[in-house]
Amino acid sequence: MVTLLFFPADEVIRKRLLIDGDGAGDDRRINLLVKSFIKWCNSGSQEEGYSQYQRMLSTLSQCEFSMGKTLLVYDMNLREMENYEKIYKEIEYDALAKVIQHHPDRHETLKELEALGKELEHLSHIKESVEDKLELRRKQFHVLLSTIHELQQTLENDEKLSEVEEAQDASMETDPKP
Repeated sequence: MVTLLFFPADEVIRKRLLIDGDGAGDDRRINLLVKSFIKWCNSGSQEEGYSQYQRMLSTLSQCEFSMGKTLLVYDMNLREMENYEKIYKEIEYDALAKVIQHHPDRHETLKELEALGKELEHLSHIKESVEDKLELRRKQFHVLLSTIHELQQTLENDEKLSEVEEAQDASMETDPKP
């Protein structure tokens, strides 16, 4: 004799959802299998027992099929997860490759650095040449200014001398000769 316990409807639904996680009805099949087994044990005639036995085999086959299906889905999910990880790595690799493609390769960069080094050296020589030329021009300008200053001094001295000579000439003209 089987005793049935009654639960509130929401409790029954909650328990069924917990037991039958994916909604394939496995818990119902197992319950039917247990009930069929109990009926088969309590069957009176051989014909009724055989019928119950066939139902049990059918229910058991459905449970095995459902379990196999669940295992296949599980394996497929694992493969898909591996596939997604592989695709994710490829996407990351492609993104890094795109970033790397924006930059020149090492050989090209070294060539550019060498060319820039030569250009810098050439510009340094030009700078030294210009600085030497500027220093020469400063010295020449200093010599020119010194010459101009000396020339001014000479002209001033000549002017003073000529004034003195004129004054002497004028004083000689005004002075009677002895």
